[in-house]
Amino acid sequence: MNSPDDSAPDRLREVTEAAARAFALLPARPEDVPPPGRDAAHRLRTDPDTVEQDLIRLVLTVVELLRQLMERQALRRVDEGSLTEDQEERLGLTLMILHDRMTELCDRYGLRLEDLNLDLGPLGPLLPP
Repeated sequence: MNSPDDSAPDRLREVTEAAARAFALLPARPEDVPPPGRDAAHRLRTDPDTVEQDLIRLVLTVVELLRQLMERQALRRVDEGSLTEDQEERLGLTLMILHDRMTELCDRYGLRLEDLNLDLGPLGPLLPP
């Protein structure tokens, strides 16, 4: 059986290829950019009067992205059966508490969880529906 280090070059190559594909998408074509003056929904607006709110929104967006990634990883581990029943219960409780805290933070700053989903233009929304 191969050791985990044996496949490191393969994984690195896969990551490099995935990054190359992603960066190939980045230069937006003119037709992908909304016309000037059009209010693009769910885009982070930068305005000196709202910079604090924008920063809070950006930070909460990153936290929500990480929370969703942790939740998916937890579900994968539950599905593959690599957790004990006690670990599953603690993980579920922790994820519920994290979700509640995110909702509280959003309420405190006048946001909804849906407001945290940034539009990445041609790449689509940051967070899954």
